[in-house]
Amino acid sequence: MFEMWSSYKKRLIRDLDRWQSNGWVSEEGRAAILSEITGAGRGIGLASVLAILASVLFGFAAISFVAAHWEDVPRLGRLALLLAAIWTGYGVSGWLTRRGQDAFADAAVLFAVAMFGASIMLVSQMYNIYGSPSDGVLMWWAGSLLAGVVLRSNPALALAMILVCVWSFMQMFDRNEVHWPFLFGWALVAAAFLWQRWGPGLHLAALALSAFVVLIGYFLDGGHAHALVATLGVLAALAAAGLNKVRPDLDGIVAPLLVYATGVAFAGLFALQFIESPPFGTRIALAALTLVLLLASISHGLSAPNRAALWLGYIGFSIEILMLYWQTVGSILGTSLFFLIAALIVASLAYVALHLARRSVPGRSA
Repeated sequence: MFEMWSSYKKRLIRDLDRWQSNGWVSEEGRAAILSEITGAGRGIGLASVLAILASVLFGFAAISFVAAHWEDVPRLGRLALLLAAIWTGYGVSGWLTRRGQDAFADAAVLFAVAMFGASIMLVSQMYNIYGSPSDGVLMWWAGSLLAGVVLRSNPALALAMILVCVWSFMQMFDRNEVHWPFLFGWALVAAAFLWQRWGPGLHLAALALSAFVVLIGYFLDGGHAHALVATLGVLAALAAAGLNKVRPDLDGIVAPLLVYATGVAFAGLFALQFIESPPFGTRIALAALTLVLLLASISHGLSAPNRAALWLGYIGFSIEILMLYWQTVGSILGTSLFFLIAALIVASLAYVALHLARRSVPGRSA
């Protein structure tokens, strides 16, 4: 599900170089394959980014203009103005698509979707329609998802994922409970990302799901379900690592999964240590488990290579050490003892890693 197109292309290019050097693929075949994969997918370039930013600014300008003259326009004129803004965006998108300007067409779709969301709020205000603000966000999400699927607009789908998160998080904080319908909305947008084969969108979906799982720890079981979050993260990380060993060809799927799962596990373990205030012995055990998890992430990041896992391990390790130091800063002896224990653990793991590396090299003894 989480196959990242850009990662796949990079790995395939490296494989093609190796296959050509071994004589398995001819130079003509390599050129044909590269031409095929280069033309596939829809990437993000500077023009796309600037077009999206311009679309956002146009949206704010239009909304500000309408709001400034809102009271001076009759109700029928207000509705006509809003509808004209929406359909102008879609019309410009179609014209740009026919001209082959896909990036600018996506920006026009995003403008239309933004005006649709503004219309929901302005019409509610105009006709004094009272209700939960999250219901308006839900309608906006549905419109964004429909526009993204019908017009195959990645920015509109990205907005839909953001809106489903806003909708669900508003429900969670209003009701102080887990909002399980989020998973249904998330699955629909994630399926659209997969259908589009858009790597950044799949990353956004994974990030949204990770944030939801972390929030479960703060809303389930009276806000004390962080052990469940940590367990889910650790199990997902172990499953991803095992899948990587069995199916190395799925590295494009496993690599991001491993990073997000490790991040969820670290968030759960962090909350167990520094928000739940466990006994000293439990905290030490949790700290040791956290350090092992982060060092494993660093090790994987170095060997894969996987920069995201590497930086997650470095940053998480630094945060963990600083928080543990802050918890023991009142006792100089306790602080020095902690750093001594941490140093011994890391040194032991380094020795084991070196021992395993030497054994893996043929002709060398431990």
